Amino acid sequence: MTVAEVTSSDFCIAVYRDDDAWEAVVLPIAVTENLDAIIQALRRQPGISGAIGLAAVGDDFFVICRVTGNQVGVFLSDLTASVEWPLAAQVLEYLDIGVPYDEDLDQVLPAGDLSILSDLGVDEMELCALSGDLDLFPDEVLASLARRIGFDRAFDRALDSVVGQ
Repeated sequence: MTVAEVTSSDFCIAVYRDDDAWEAVVLPIAVTENLDAIIQALRRQPGISGAIGLAAVGDDFFVICRVTGNQVGVFLSDLTASVEWPLAAQVLEYLDIGVPYDEDLDQVLPAGDLSILSDLGVDEMELCALSGDLDLFPDEVLASLARRIGFDRAFDRALDSVVGQ
């Protein structure tokens, strides 16, 4: 497995409901290297109904992690990223899915909880379609999901602080 470096396009944003408004905070960049760190950071968020972590890694893939009480749901946009990226490999290990072989690497294959956002209005088919859209970068897919669910303003503010706009 290759150890890929964290780049400036890597981020993890936690979103949660506080009263009746969505809030978003940028998690430390080191979190994008470790699924357990993402889960622990989400458990520390104040939202009563849990928190959602949205992590983009390079131009390659994204991870959605949702923590509600003791329940943890995880979604990986492309399991083939696990060959190069430690976070993707950790997600597959968490899901008890083997790392794919070279001959399996010719298409984008999502893995994990496909219904992770279904109660928020994003069904399995839409999430898979967005994951497989090769014209979109991970941050663009996550921004699209934020708009669809309704936390785009909070997400955009947090993302702006990451990219320094």
